Amino acid sequence: MSLFDSVDHYYARYRPRLPDQVVRLLARELAGAEAPRLLDLGAGTGQVALSMLPVLPPTARMDLVDQDEGMLRTALDELRPRLGGRTATVHAVPAEKFAPAQPDYRADLVTCCRAFHWMDRPAVLAMADRAAAPHAAVVIMGDGSLWTHQAEWTVALRALIQSHLGEDRRAGATGTYREPGRRHEDDLTDSAFSDVAEHRIPFARAWTPRSVLGYLRSTSFARPDLFADHTGFEEQAEDLLLRRAQDGVLHEDGVFTGLLARRPGVAR
Repeated sequence: MSLFDSVDHYYARYRPRLPDQVVRLLARELAGAEAPRLLDLGAGTGQVALSMLPVLPPTARMDLVDQDEGMLRTALDELRPRLGGRTATVHAVPAEKFAPAQPDYRADLVTCCRAFHWMDRPAVLAMADRAAAPHAAVVIMGDGSLWTHQAEWTVALRALIQSHLGEDRRAGATGTYREPGRRHEDDLTDSAFSDVAEHRIPFARAWTPRSVLGYLRSTSFARPDLFADHTGFEEQAEDLLLRRAQDGVLHEDGVFTGLLARRPGVAR
């Protein structure tokens, strides 16, 4: 069972897409490719693919990999009306088990957004080495979550969640979340993609109380089935957020981090 079973609607509607500067960073990695192929791991409901569509040529091909079939169905529903001549193929397997059917398959860019910490990271990077073109970059990226953000309203919201579920951060049906034992940079350095550059991109987001509640329903730490009284929790959370909103808006100022990794000796 996936950590995110049955939350694909909330995931698609409330998970933020990529900031424009991140999209431009990724687009530069595909510039010059006649028919660029994007391989997105832990694709969820397609946030990376949907963010990238405006900068991809009509010849672009996208492969979305996620073990949650419901999320991938939702991703296709979102993508199909926007594809134009582009193609999008979904693969309902764990990222490390992705195996393209075409023997000459080569991805021009491999991405993983907000999901690498859930994966068998060495195995995923070994798979990427097999699937990626010689010039391709692997980009591991993310921006934390409302659990980790340190604004006054997010700290208060986290305390409310903890009052219902306990101090430890929950991780769906699997128990409690534990930070990876090593940094993603170290995982990359020990892989074929050992030439690593970090990009830190500031962003500002505006939430409403209702969008925060929808986002929480999509998370592993506050999904509805974790609560004995989810309705009661949401009533308390909405009241907390309404009291802290400024003109109905809750502000999140953060940093989107991208680790752009290549095989040694490949020109940037």
